[in-house]
Amino acid sequence: MNMRDMILPVVRDMPSSGIRKFFDLVNEVKDAISLSIGEPDFLTPWHIREAAIYSLEKGRTRYSPNAGLLELRKEVSCYVKRKYGLEYDPEKEIIITVGGSEAIDIALRSLVGPGDEVIIPEPSFVAYKPCTVFTGATPVTVELKVEHDFRLQPEQLLEAITDRTKVLILPYPNNPTGAVMFEEDLRKIADVLKDRDIVVISDEIYAELTYGKRHVSIANFPEMKEKTLVINGFSKAFSMTGWRLGYACGHPSLIEAMYKVHQYAIMCSPTTSQHAAIEALKNGDDHVDAMVREYNRRRRVMVDGFRRAGLDCFEPLGAFYVFPCIRTTGMSSEEFCERLLMEEKVAVVPGNAFGKCGEGFVRACYAASMENIIEAMKRIQNFTIKHSKELV
Repeated sequence: MNMRDMILPVVRDMPSSGIRKFFDLVNEVKDAISLSIGEPDFLTPWHIREAAIYSLEKGRTRYSPNAGLLELRKEVSCYVKRKYGLEYDPEKEIIITVGGSEAIDIALRSLVGPGDEVIIPEPSFVAYKPCTVFTGATPVTVELKVEHDFRLQPEQLLEAITDRTKVLILPYPNNPTGAVMFEEDLRKIADVLKDRDIVVISDEIYAELTYGKRHVSIANFPEMKEKTLVINGFSKAFSMTGWRLGYACGHPSLIEAMYKVHQYAIMCSPTTSQHAAIEALKNGDDHVDAMVREYNRRRRVMVDGFRRAGLDCFEPLGAFYVFPCIRTTGMSSEEFCERLLMEEKVAVVPGNAFGKCGEGFVRACYAASMENIIEAMKRIQNFTIKHSKELV
C-alpha cells in the first residue's frame, strides 16, 4: 500500500505554512535575530500563572463543560461589554475554544461546504484559506491595497460577492499588515452586507493591540450583530500563546452548531488554561496597557528603521507587525528573506506567505526585545545598502 496515495488530495497537496519554513530556518542560523513569529516576548503575567498553579493545587484537573467553564464565559461576557460595548449571553452565545484558530475552523465547518464561497481579504492570516478548502468550500480572495492602507473597500467586497457567497472573513486588526478598520470604514462594509444573507467571521484576536483609536467591531452595528461571529482569545493581549485558549461570541444558533463540532472533535479546552484566563480577564488590564505602550515604542522604531533602510513602510496601527515593501531591492520576497537571514542573520517572513498579493513585501514582528529590534534594523540597513550598490 502506498500511504501517500491514501491521503485525501486536498490535505496532501496543501502547502505547509510559509511562516514555519522561516521559523525552522532561523533555528539553523547561529546568533540570528528572529522577527518572524507572532509571539509576544513578554512572559504571561505572574498573577495569571499563579491562578493556574492554584487551580492545580486544588486538583481542578478534570474536563470542563464542553462550552467552557461557565465562570469563564461570564467573564468573557463582562469583558467584551466593558471593552467593546458588545453584549452576549454567556450560556447561549459564547464558546471557549482551543485558541482563536479552533474557533475559525469550527465556524467554517459549521457554515460552509461544497458549492459555497468564502470571501477572504489578503494579505491575511495563513489559516483562513486552508480551513475553507478543507470544508470543500471555495475561497474567494480580495487583494488589499497599500494605497488604501490595506483596508477592505466596499467596492471590492461588492465585486467579490456572488449568489454562492456565504461568509466574509474580516481580519482586523490585520496580520500581517497591522492595518485597522475604523468605524467609518466598517460602516461602509455594513451597508453592503446588512440586507444580504452573509455571515461575517470577525477575527479580532489583536483587538487590544491598537495604537491611537480604540478597536471597533463590525458587531457594534445593530444590523450586523446577529450575522457576525466575533473571534478573540488570550494569546496576544495577555501573552498566553502556549495556553491555547480562545473564544467566539455570536448568534445562539451558530454557537450551538460550533458547539457540536467542538464537542466531538475537541471535547473541551484545557481546564488549567481556563482558570488562568478567568484571572486574566478580571485583573489583567494594567499588564495589557503596559504591553501596548511598549509595543507602540517598538512599532515606531521599526517603521523608522525600515524607512531609513530605504524601504517604503506603511504605518501599522494595530497588531504587532510591519509590512514593508522590498520591491526596490529587485528581489522576490523569498529571496530577500533567505539572503537577509544568511547574510545578516535576521529572520523575517516573505509577504507571499499571506497570499499571492503579498509578493514584494515582507512581514517583521516587533514582539521582540527593543535591543534585538535596534540591532536587526542596523543589519537590515547594512543589507539594503550593500544590495542597492549591486543595482547601480
